[in-house]
Amino acid sequence: QARLVESGGGLVQPGGSLMLSCAASGFTLDDYTIGWFRQAPGREREGVACISSRRGVTNYADSVKGRFTISRDDAKNTVYLQMNSLKPEDTAVYLCAADFGFVCSGNYYEYTYRGRGTQVTVSS
Repeated sequence: QARLVESGGGLVQPGGSLMLSCAASGFTLDDYTIGWFRQAPGREREGVACISSRRGVTNYADSVKGRFTISRDDAKNTVYLQMNSLKPEDTAVYLCAADFGFVCSGNYYEYTYRGRGTQVTVSS
């Protein structure tokens, strides 16, 4: 059964760092574009970062540019989101999603596979 599992979330102080992982099973990520999204209480789901298949072209939301880095290791069937200089407003459930092809979409529901998320809390 194909699925995505996120890990690496937790509680971190403002200015700290976390690395999230998105591991795929039941399918290989090579031909899939991966997006990271986040959902905070009372706020709309937001696309955070995306990395395309093949060439690995990346896109970021303005709110995380320069602080977050998305990367992929197809040999490990895993995509990562390195988050630095974290702010309280980054607090959210972070979800990864995969879609066949090489186009990044900001629409979460256009992705074929979606994980259940990992909680990130930035607080002192």
